[in-house]
Amino acid sequence: MLTFPRARLRALTAAACTAALGVTLLSGAGADAASAGEAAAPAVAAAPAAQPTAAGGKVVGYFTNWGVYDRNYHVKNIETSGSADQLTHINYAFGNVTGGKCAIGDSYADYEKAYTADQSVDGAADGWDQELRGNFNQLRKLKERHPGLKVIWSFGGWSWSGGFGEAAKDPAGFAKSCHDLVEDPRWADVFDGIDIDWEYPNACGLTCDSSGREAFTDVARALRGEFGTDLVTAAITADGSDGGKIDAADYAGAAQYLDWYNPMTYDFFGAFAPQGPTAPHSPLTSYASIPTEGFDSDAAISKLKGLGIPAEKLLLGIGFYGRGWSGVTQAEPGGSATGAAPGTYEAGIEDYKVLTSSCPANGTVAGTAYAFCGDQWWSYDTPATIAGKMAYKDQQGLGGTFFWELSGDTADGELIKAID
Repeated sequence: MLTFPRARLRALTAAACTAALGVTLLSGAGADAASAGEAAAPAVAAAPAAQPTAAGGKVVGYFTNWGVYDRNYHVKNIETSGSADQLTHINYAFGNVTGGKCAIGDSYADYEKAYTADQSVDGAADGWDQELRGNFNQLRKLKERHPGLKVIWSFGGWSWSGGFGEAAKDPAGFAKSCHDLVEDPRWADVFDGIDIDWEYPNACGLTCDSSGREAFTDVARALRGEFGTDLVTAAITADGSDGGKIDAADYAGAAQYLDWYNPMTYDFFGAFAPQGPTAPHSPLTSYASIPTEGFDSDAAISKLKGLGIPAEKLLLGIGFYGRGWSGVTQAEPGGSATGAAPGTYEAGIEDYKVLTSSCPANGTVAGTAYAFCGDQWWSYDTPATIAGKMAYKDQQGLGGTFFWELSGDTADGELIKAID
């Protein structure tokens, strides 16, 4: 089975990648940033712009296809937890990006797995000769119960973003492959659009991209031209630092082709820096001892708005999990550590549903919570801190909220019910 770490924004990237891209990042929109990819961009200016969307009320939750394995989290859990009543959109993660095209991520989980009656959303078992099974069929059943619910297929993610560089060489061909896959007759009624999770255009994530500053805009334009009035969205960096990842791509220019952006306002800090300092992974604002200026939600939102991106096209990101260290002796943020705290699936990460009882929050900083338990230090959001973030969302006029991801919540949807 393919595994996908939940890391969304790595503070530490390969030194070689950083060096290779340093000049481009610092040059911004200057002449050196105009790569060959930009010069060869096809003349597709006639692509329609994104349709206007209502602000404020979007609630977008990620559902991971690999969650049906070790996590034992299925589409039915979205229903039984009450989350389906709260959601406006589900981002289905992830489809792959390979060979310059969109591709299936996990065929077994996506459309082959047979569900028994007790596992199924509607209590009906899959038949042996049924054309569509797996998550796709369960999502179809969920939408039948919730007619207003939209499902968007998300492509890329941390593990599969390396394929976007090839895709950017032929944006039109990439967009057509994505449309053909999303609109496959077997599941065309399941999906209402596409989400692109490119980590990160013209910058470094798990791998480094050198497609040029305009590559993301070229891809967004091509997707809008192919998908027409269907939803086209993107998860993007929340690095609001000077010369950081937001500066590496023309997110303002691409915004006209997208219904909204999901700036990943979490994973700013974590045990990928094993010795610390301890710091909240999803601070709403800066604070006196923050390790890196610009690594907070407000800095990212302010920077994106400052580029001219409409507030209603920006959603605020929430993590349904915590990040933590061990070997910590200081309760307040800023302490040293000896390494990552143990986690159920990955060291340094744990679901909210576990942390709320194993290490309850006992402090707040910068609009989020932290917990000091024994020698472990964790940061995560709680219903109370989410309420504060919702007030910020409304004050800023943002388009809504998104979160990573559904299986991290309690069985009765404690966190999602705090989102309004």
